[in-house]
Amino acid sequence: MQLSKANLSAIVLDQASAYDGLVNLPEKVLQFGTGVLLRALPDYFIDKANKKGIFNGRILVVKSTQSDSSAFDSQDGLFSICARGLQNGMPVEENSINASISRVVSAQTEWNEILQAAVNPNLSVIISNTTEVGIQLVEDSIQSNPPQSFPGKLLAFLFERYRVLGNTPQQKIVVIPTELLPDNGAVLKAIVLELAHRNQIDFKFMEWLEEQVIFCNSLVDRIVPGKPSQPVLEELQQKLGYTDELLTVCEIFRLWVIEGNEEVKKILSFNVADAGMMVLPDISIYKELKLRLLNGTHTFNSATAFLCGFEITRDAVLHEVYGKFIRKIMMEEIAPAIPIPISDNLKKEFAASVIDRFLNPFISHHWQSVNVQITSKMKTRNIPLLLHHYANSEQVPELMATSFAAYLLYMKVERIQDNQYWGIVDGKEYLIKDDCASTLHSYWKLNNAASVAQQVLSDINLWGTDLTQLPGWLAAVQMQLENCIQYGVLHVVQMLLTQKSVVYDS
Repeated sequence: MQLSKANLSAIVLDQASAYDGLVNLPEKVLQFGTGVLLRALPDYFIDKANKKGIFNGRILVVKSTQSDSSAFDSQDGLFSICARGLQNGMPVEENSINASISRVVSAQTEWNEILQAAVNPNLSVIISNTTEVGIQLVEDSIQSNPPQSFPGKLLAFLFERYRVLGNTPQQKIVVIPTELLPDNGAVLKAIVLELAHRNQIDFKFMEWLEEQVIFCNSLVDRIVPGKPSQPVLEELQQKLGYTDELLTVCEIFRLWVIEGNEEVKKILSFNVADAGMMVLPDISIYKELKLRLLNGTHTFNSATAFLCGFEITRDAVLHEVYGKFIRKIMMEEIAPAIPIPISDNLKKEFAASVIDRFLNPFISHHWQSVNVQITSKMKTRNIPLLLHHYANSEQVPELMATSFAAYLLYMKVERIQDNQYWGIVDGKEYLIKDDCASTLHSYWKLNNAASVAQQVLSDINLWGTDLTQLPGWLAAVQMQLENCIQYGVLHVVQMLLTQKSVVYDS
């Protein structure tokens, strides 16, 4: 039996009448994108609110690519979300049928139908996830059918709304991009305004845009692998009692933080349905928590854990020795070095959720995936932590130094073929996917470990500053790099956790 509106009564016997109400709610949201992150995060929160009678609105989805959306049609927009993970160390499973999507419309073939939706007075929210590449300024005309770019499509939609409804009282529109860009709402607004100028739209529309459309910065965080492997899919469908071509698997953790005032909070009334969604005047705290405690911990450990022989995050955290290293670097060196004030309780709470996510038995997160572009990640995520640490202390952060040494060792190229760079650990080759691989290779090629550390740390082009000027940092990285080469990374980690602090020569 396939998931569909007609089969709901057979699937959810005790909730059939409730679903009859949900699938007939009016469209209040326009969503650019059909991807799994949108389904497992914004659509999840909206559906949860609808089931509580809070928001009472559904989503019109715009499909911009040529991807097949027939499953949305055959299943009447219904899909399953199967969330798996740990909460406070305990396994949690949550299965739900999501009824938030009313229909999926193609921008390529049904653009006029999308423009017709612009005059719907109930529509008050626009969400997007078009990948980071989607939010770019390109020459575009709103008269095209459709415009080429996502910002062009958004501008055409908003202009149509203004053209038809602009002179009548109406609720404001809240635009929330979820693309992983800093200040994504502000960036999108600037592009839309520039496109409006290039399209020579009159100033009255510009005034309307400023007064009636609110662009919000947002932060999203949920691991969504998407459709599971065939054996897992068959097991889940047997448990659910129906087939679902859109079945979406994700972790239990979810976070969607939106920067907005009380007016935004009122329009996004679905924000109260789940503690994982927040509308705040300033989202910088959560941006820093995610960037440093989650992403920073990942990056400081990715090369280190991989060279210790761990393939996935879960195995590293479960290891008697290395698990202590991850927790220690996160709470004793990373957390105190976060560049903005955050309460210790909030740091501890977020750190505990990070450990739960690393330990998730249902999702295998590979360290090699984290190691992709590790140099740029180290620069943006961790070098600010290092600099802020030294702004408050001259004591060497020993765990960070060990992780940085492991990064240098990870970047040691042993073979080049077809412009691909390969390293070796325990006799096995691994592919180094990093745009700076050739630079690091040139340093390793003619120098010993101490000289490599000296040259890499002093390379301003890599880090934006000369890291050898930090007291004791160069000596610490040099010593730990030599130790990693001589004794192995896991042994160095173990010795580091059992010895007292070392004084390094500056």
